[in-house]
Amino acid sequence: MKSLPIENVQSYSRPPALESVEQEIIVRHDGELVTKSNRAYRVLETHHAASYYLPVEDILATLNPVSGNTFCEWKGVAQYCDLITQQGSAWTYKNQTETFKTIAGYIVFFASKVDEAWVGDVRVIPQPDDFYSGWVTPNLEGKIKGAPGTNNW
Repeated sequence: MKSLPIENVQSYSRPPALESVEQEIIVRHDGELVTKSNRAYRVLETHHAASYYLPVEDILATLNPVSGNTFCEWKGVAQYCDLITQQGSAWTYKNQTETFKTIAGYIVFFASKVDEAWVGDVRVIPQPDDFYSGWVTPNLEGKIKGAPGTNNW
């Protein structure tokens, strides 16, 4: 398995960058395999841990769309989904902005709302604060947004 290189979240770009992921991504919840994918992308934005976008064809669990949405100035309108046993656990963009068309319909899971998320053989810890979905891995350096006092930078 390829190791994760050292990255500083403060050097990630704004607007965010989109890149393919070389490592296998695994998510488990309630003892079940939710996804196992070698076709993920990640979005890198200044002061954020990466968010991992997975093709819907690689999602093994049932996702139910829920009402409500949020707006990202870079990616567009996000629509949320529930895993059967976990509310608000994932979201997708179905009408991406042009820059992010590659990941239209891909699913993102909040690391804080699933039991396990993995990038290769590295177990993820959730980015602080449930507003952000970043997957924190030990190779990340710099100040990651989400901790108290960081929401407005």
